[in-house]
Amino acid sequence: MGKRIVIALGGNALGNNLPEQMAAVKQTARAIADLIEEGHEVVVAHGNGPQVGMIQAAMTELTRSDPEKYIPCPLSVCVAMSQGYIGYDLQNALREELLDRGIVKGVSTVLTQVEVDPEDPAFQHPTKPIGSFMSREEAEKLVAERGYDVVEDAGRGYRRVVASPKPVSIVEIDSIRDMVEAGLVVVACGGGGIPVFRSQGHHLKGAAAVIDKDFASCVLAQQLDADYLVILTAVEKVAVNFGKPDQHWLDSLTPDQAREYMDQGQFAPGSMLPKVQAAVQFAESKPGRSALITLLEKARDGIAGRTGTSISL
Repeated sequence: MGKRIVIALGGNALGNNLPEQMAAVKQTARAIADLIEEGHEVVVAHGNGPQVGMIQAAMTELTRSDPEKYIPCPLSVCVAMSQGYIGYDLQNALREELLDRGIVKGVSTVLTQVEVDPEDPAFQHPTKPIGSFMSREEAEKLVAERGYDVVEDAGRGYRRVVASPKPVSIVEIDSIRDMVEAGLVVVACGGGGIPVFRSQGHHLKGAAAVIDKDFASCVLAQQLDADYLVILTAVEKVAVNFGKPDQHWLDSLTPDQAREYMDQGQFAPGSMLPKVQAAVQFAESKPGRSALITLLEKARDGIAGRTGTSISL
């Protein structure tokens, strides 16, 4: 019997620019279609690091060209733009690959908002650098005029830093669930989702933040009652003592074993650590749920138990 699977694609699955992305999504589509062909329900989430940076850099240059006419573009809008154009390429590649295999199945991208807590401590300690490098004068102007947080980055100039709050819930979850249950392949929560918080009444206000896509995928998988959360990255398995002579690849972990390794500092922050944290959170959320961390092209073998690092109770 097929499983309900949420796949979290890393940036390596999408390339760093438009030509690379168009080539990369073809390979990505083949790996995802393998799972669909086996009868699984699949929802795809993805990162947007290179893409949202490119968009914000372009919008920043537009503002610089005529500051009186073009105000700085909110980060939440840049995330929405990235969801749209990544989804456009990804859903077309998936549609084409499925039809080439004789599978007639709708594929659709949902512009997804993800609620965050305005009281999240991350808002008091912005740490995520985004956008292009600036001179000191440019940085001071943005601090004075727009209240941005900026840091000096290793002698290369100044960059804006934003918060990375934890996701609370997926705003469009009912629509995504209805589409999955209707048999569609859904692309959602691109770039971790558009970060929003509730203000007056039913209004959702965009937040100047970036949500980690692995944590957003974990919440999405929980709210969809998925069987698997598959986090695809640049290595086939999780390792301890990574890059050292005594490096050891891990086939499976319990949440307690994973936490022990995390306490030892085995997983790099901003790289493998959030993936393991999200996997543990999903595996513990309900009996019978499993998380898998592996390479894109090994996703099918991983679900079959032949490779990857599995995290479950």
